[in-house]
Amino acid sequence: MPSSENPAASPPPIAVTHAGRRTLLKWHRARRRPSDTPFTASRIVEALRVGASVEVDLLIHADRGFAMLHDRDITHATTGRGDIAQASASYLRGLRLRDATGTPTDENVVLLEDLATLLDDVDVASHAMLQLDFKEDAAALDEAAVDVFAQAVAPFADNAILSCGDADAVRVLCDAAPGIHVGYDPCHRGAARRALRSEDFRGFVFTACRDSPRAEMIYLDHGLVLGAAELGADVIAAFHAMGRRVDVYTLPHADNSSVARLVRLVERGADQITTDDPDGFVQEWYGRG
Repeated sequence: MPSSENPAASPPPIAVTHAGRRTLLKWHRARRRPSDTPFTASRIVEALRVGASVEVDLLIHADRGFAMLHDRDITHATTGRGDIAQASASYLRGLRLRDATGTPTDENVVLLEDLATLLDDVDVASHAMLQLDFKEDAAALDEAAVDVFAQAVAPFADNAILSCGDADAVRVLCDAAPGIHVGYDPCHRGAARRALRSEDFRGFVFTACRDSPRAEMIYLDHGLVLGAAELGADVIAAFHAMGRRVDVYTLPHADNSSVARLVRLVERGADQITTDDPDGFVQEWYGRG
């Protein structure tokens, strides 16, 4: 384990430090630990208050706003039924989120257009960052959806970053929301597999930066980063050379194999690592000395 200074206090699990360098731990689907119900308002608020990096997914609902859910079929994650595209905002607001066992919780489904009101009385830390990961593509966007997005994020745009695997969607949404940070995931549609197969990592990096020239943060699958490393390529360094920061996703439970991956990614200079278990990874990191 790399030598690391002990944190001044235990939680909140925001980052790990190695050799004087800080790597952020992003709360995947607004979870601080694997047992958390994804996308709860309470965890989103907590993360932003303590200065964490936190991610939520966005899907377009029937009224052209955005629900913070991962699956189009809302049956498993909520007390509702059906496809998200057929669910109205009022219907979604009346639903509860289900936990991992399928039991309804006291947490309501969160809509992006309601988030600013939710954060009205929250002292959001200046360095907190909410990643809005749009799970659809530009073809799903119309003028109404873009307008809702722009109005919804305007009050907290400085603390938000839009990400998507479709560069056109990134451009359309970010153009409509001045001040929002720009992110891009170039690993979709088999791109990561093709890069590993061809070993053309330079081309992969060039294409990503060309397709989303304003992206500040590039999101990379950990399999690509570590697979490239085994082939002698440093994809993180290549994006750093292009002026981009790098988030590597997603490490689940803080078990031995995932902790070993975390160590390798931190040593390779990842700026941020996405995980379902920030609590566990911080405890493992500082507990091993």
